[in-house]
Amino acid sequence: MKIFDCFMYFDEESVLDLRLNILDKYVDYFVIVESVFTHKGDKRKLQFDLKKFEKFKSKIIYLIYDKEPKNILKISNHDLKDEKSRKYILNAIYRENGQRNFLFNGLKNANDEDMILISDVDEIPNLENIQLDKISQKIILFKQNMFYYKFNLKLPDLIWTGTKACRKKYLISPQWLRNIKDKKFPIYRIDTLFSKSKYINIKFIDNGGWHFTNIKTAAEIEHKLKSYLHHVEFDEDPISVDKIKEIMDNKKAIYDLKIDKRLNKIGNGGKLEKCSLDMLPKYLQDNKVKYKEWID
Repeated sequence: MKIFDCFMYFDEESVLDLRLNILDKYVDYFVIVESVFTHKGDKRKLQFDLKKFEKFKSKIIYLIYDKEPKNILKISNHDLKDEKSRKYILNAIYRENGQRNFLFNGLKNANDEDMILISDVDEIPNLENIQLDKISQKIILFKQNMFYYKFNLKLPDLIWTGTKACRKKYLISPQWLRNIKDKKFPIYRIDTLFSKSKYINIKFIDNGGWHFTNIKTAAEIEHKLKSYLHHVEFDEDPISVDKIKEIMDNKKAIYDLKIDKRLNKIGNGGKLEKCSLDMLPKYLQDNKVKYKEWID
């Protein structure tokens, strides 16, 4: 059984470096997809540079997503504000889903029994004490701790099921796997027989890794927000670099993951806590000088 670690890439070079080094001894192939468009639809310059990752060259399958999805909605000047915002959001979802599903093109040589991991680049699974080939359940979900800005600034009381996995023979699409609900439904739930997001046959991995989100400067986070957040309000009233820096200095998460309204979402995230390096990947502990810029 081979393991394919599949994820999208934007510009998270330090996190990518960390991911490749942590998972190298467990993973057979890294499938990376990068888009020539932001999720907002703007053209962007590709950032991935294979020369910086020569050590992993034989394992990397790099894909360029250069298509606009066929179902993109046309936004008109005559659209009312709410309708325009709805189309922005849907178009962003279509672009993100299209990019993620393009990962399938990197699995042409995968066999039915091979294990496929789907994540974002900053969701790093902990494979240290797991025998994936011994897991009989159809779906595997990794329960991950969440960190902001620095590798050791943890958001307490939140478990993130970022990395999800299944064997190639079960994989409907990468986005299908991404959409699976992080809940094991009881056997009497008849709706699971017809659902593509609710499953009974799930294995949860405790201590399943780390979600290192927004390991960036304030200016880099602003650039990401402009590229990724798609409510029309962000175009009308963008958040400033200074405001983002203030939120970071106060050691608060940039946004509240429990709500989806821009008015309350930005700046109202939970208070971050500095954690011991013992909670972090062994490779990071052993190479803390290399990553000192991103350790608080």
